[in-house]
Amino acid sequence: MSGFQKILIAVDGEAVSAHAAQIGLQLACCVTGEVALVHVVELALTHAPGIAAEDLVAEAKKDGKRILTEVQDRISPLFSAREFIRVGKPAQEILAVAKEWPADVIVVGSHGRHGISRVLLGSVAEAVMRQAGCPVLVIRGKQSDQVH
Repeated sequence: MSGFQKILIAVDGEAVSAHAAQIGLQLACCVTGEVALVHVVELALTHAPGIAAEDLVAEAKKDGKRILTEVQDRISPLFSAREFIRVGKPAQEILAVAKEWPADVIVVGSHGRHGISRVLLGSVAEAVMRQAGCPVLVIRGKQSDQVH
């Protein structure tokens, strides 16, 4: 019996996230595990002049639900995945869901940024990997998805 029975896949609408979801689902098929999808609305993106924060959050959650539905539609014959939409810092919220659900493994995509872009944008995958209480599978984008 594999230790990976509950697989949490972080999705954000980016190509690298879609690739990570594919890999996570392949893993789930191999171990006949349960799948959950998590999408995090970043707090930093919920502020705009003249627009109420709650309206921005509601719109971002609606967009998150659309992203989760698209992933769910691709996997529907194989799995019925649980869905989590959270608002906050992505790494913290992914880790919180992984603890609450509780996940045996977290699958997350990484853009593979280096240098100043990594310093400015941070690395959700790295933060999750460093702080998770379970194994983390970090998936780099396909070669065609990566910017050099």
